[in-house]
Amino acid sequence: MRVHIATDHAGLELSDYLVKHLTAKGYEMVNHGPKSYDPEDDYPAFCINAAKAVVADQRAGVDALGIVLGGSGNGEQIAANKVEGIRAALAWNMDTAKLAREHNDANVIAVGGRQHSVEEAAELIEAFLAEPFSEAERHVRRIGKIATYETTGEVID
Repeated sequence: MRVHIATDHAGLELSDYLVKHLTAKGYEMVNHGPKSYDPEDDYPAFCINAAKAVVADQRAGVDALGIVLGGSGNGEQIAANKVEGIRAALAWNMDTAKLAREHNDANVIAVGGRQHSVEEAAELIEAFLAEPFSEAERHVRRIGKIATYETTGEVID
């Protein structure tokens, strides 16, 4: 699986760890930045570029997911969710990480680097990457309604 990763300065240490850790586990890691620590960096471009790469890969038939990191993960999740086709979920425990994939077919996980130890964050992310989408009809239907709104502006009851 290809995994696109992006962060802000607050998640850089975690990002560097995850690139090495997940590469060793067989994931193809693509780092969208930043490359060095800058406390004044602006994360939106990093996260948007990672999200765009996830969508492009998935549309090309590549098995791909994404990771966006920050101090809380909130802003990074918001930025990623602005990309059409992205369903980014903020995970803060094992249930939210797994359910994001199982119920929502989330294709990007957001994690707060200042909210967890490196080991805890890695466990959440590994659980997300490993969890399959359930393909349950109700979840497919709900995701379809979100996608319809995203692409057409139509709200379906």
